[in-house]
Amino acid sequence: MKDVIRRAVYEKYIAPTKAERPDYIGVEIEMPVVNLNGEAVDEQIAIQTAEAFSAHFGFEPEHRDAEGNFISAKHRETGDILSFDCSYSNLELSFGKATGLFEIKERFEKYVRFLNTEFAKQGYTLTGMGVNPAANINHNQPIKNERYRMLYHYLHSYPQHTGEVAMRFHARPDFGTFTSASQVQLDVRYDELTDTVNVFGLLEPYKALLFANSYLPDYPDFLCVRNMLWEHSMQGYNPHNIGMFAKPLADPDELVDYIGTQSIYCTMRDGKYVDFTPVTVDEYFSRSSITGEFFDGARYQTIEFAPQQSDLDYLRTFKFEDLTFRGTIEYRSTCCQPFSDALTVAAFHTGLKEKLPELKELLEHDTVIYTHGFSAAELQKLLSKRNLPAFLDEKAIETQLIRILDLAADGLRKRGHGEESLLAPLYRRAEQHTNPAKAMLDGIEKGTPVSEYIRQYAAI
Repeated sequence: MKDVIRRAVYEKYIAPTKAERPDYIGVEIEMPVVNLNGEAVDEQIAIQTAEAFSAHFGFEPEHRDAEGNFISAKHRETGDILSFDCSYSNLELSFGKATGLFEIKERFEKYVRFLNTEFAKQGYTLTGMGVNPAANINHNQPIKNERYRMLYHYLHSYPQHTGEVAMRFHARPDFGTFTSASQVQLDVRYDELTDTVNVFGLLEPYKALLFANSYLPDYPDFLCVRNMLWEHSMQGYNPHNIGMFAKPLADPDELVDYIGTQSIYCTMRDGKYVDFTPVTVDEYFSRSSITGEFFDGARYQTIEFAPQQSDLDYLRTFKFEDLTFRGTIEYRSTCCQPFSDALTVAAFHTGLKEKLPELKELLEHDTVIYTHGFSAAELQKLLSKRNLPAFLDEKAIETQLIRILDLAADGLRKRGHGEESLLAPLYRRAEQHTNPAKAMLDGIEKGTPVSEYIRQYAAI
């Protein structure tokens, strides 16, 4: 059975990287919905605004919740999707695959202008932050459908598992309802697969310095708390499901083996989501039965079921560099950015993809952060916090960030669309030793209210 599953893993994840196809860019941007009156978001206002958007732009409804409320709608020509992610205070724009960044930027700005014009009528706004600034005020309840009800239940099961794994669980299992990411998917070729995963893994600490934009008062040390919230939850029960790879991958076969050590924690039976204590892929398919729970419409019931090969479709991981069944790498570690800088994330990754050998050379010989005894994963955590470790030289980091940005700019120039101009905000951040979360906290300490940053980060 193990050989059968390994083959299935290979066909699902590795084989698509061998297919000849154009290079596309996929962008997903999640955005907090904020009530500017300082009160909890009224879900009906968010839903009505999404419905108005769909009618205005000709998006066709795709999914509704158990009460008939809007969850998502899609534009058939562009492939763009408007959806709520986890809760009705987190709105997501997913763009159909594109070849250029400016076409995505144009549609993003058009969509957000309309949405915020509608929200303003109710004293609301979307804003460009990685944590909803009203996270401790909003209801933070899941969308009423099978998937999000299951996820909410699963994340809240952590007290039952304390002591089973060498990890401290945080006390915010509702984090999925108030955290917002900016994610990009880029096609990856088989012969560059492991280099892409390894090299962009080494890049993660520097990305934390440039893009941190998720502050939660519960955890005041963090400028980028999103990743910690994922890692110290049930999503991180198996550390192979989240964050970074502990060591470089040697080849695609080693990645297939690694996927075998990742855990499945949910599947579907008879139209119902079932969640259970995470089980590695290898162990899952060696068992004759799994015991889990499902919601019968009134309460949770225990169920015992036999694994099926199709359950592999429910392997849900949250690696910073996540290989998908589309033959793409999804870059998942970056917070939602201020809207004026929204395409910096996609531009940064797209440019560096074009300069992979040069980026590899730069990072594998890095002496700025990689000569102090800390791994990339450890450094990523350290550099996600407000204060830099004393052993690091800020000026040297600035110089290295500029080198990295220069490579990204060269890669974008190679594409010939003028997209390198999208990196300008990142150069400013590198030179000023700041990022959106740090700029906001520094301003708050000087007396600027958070409401000003909500408005500022909502501006296009």
